[in-house]
Amino acid sequence: MTMLLLDGGPVAPDSQVTRTGGTPLAPTGTPWPACAACAAPLQFLAQIRLGDLPGHADHAPAGVLALFMCANRPGQCAQWSPTAGGNLALLLPDRGLEPVPAPKGAPRELLGLGAVRAAVPARTAPGAATILGRIGGTPDWLQDDETPSCPTCARPMAFVVELAEGPDPVTAMNFGSGRAYAHTCTPCGRAAFLWQC
Repeated sequence: MTMLLLDGGPVAPDSQVTRTGGTPLAPTGTPWPACAACAAPLQFLAQIRLGDLPGHADHAPAGVLALFMCANRPGQCAQWSPTAGGNLALLLPDRGLEPVPAPKGAPRELLGLGAVRAAVPARTAPGAATILGRIGGTPDWLQDDETPSCPTCARPMAFVVELAEGPDPVTAMNFGSGRAYAHTCTPCGRAAFLWQC
């Protein structure tokens, strides 16, 4: 089963739900991640609760996927690549998470989107709802299949979420008018994030 990500309206910036924007949650002491290319803070895009994935609760322990991307020098930090360091996907435990403190001296607009999108089952999605992506199922690649391999076990990673940019230019994620894809290897505790246009 596939679940659509719809615009669920504003919620608290540290909400524990599957969402885009707001503040990332992570274990105590987790620093705000930086771009491996330019060293500036990455922009927080989304957190996906893996327990929300269709069928996931039956097969693997719950967790949270946190997605970040460099918005400091668009097009220069290879934020579309799963391995170049211009983006980051963190596979985190489901419990004991707290807001990650913003890095000192960083402009607020680089750190988050400020909008929240809720996960709604595809079969119950209203016809006029704004679809901002989906979780579960298989990726709908815009170009060739780029399923990443786990850097630990070398197996293909499992598809988790596909994200679209959304209608609001102030809060939308920027994937070059394309889509983003996140994958995990739960046994190895690894995750990867990339986008295509």
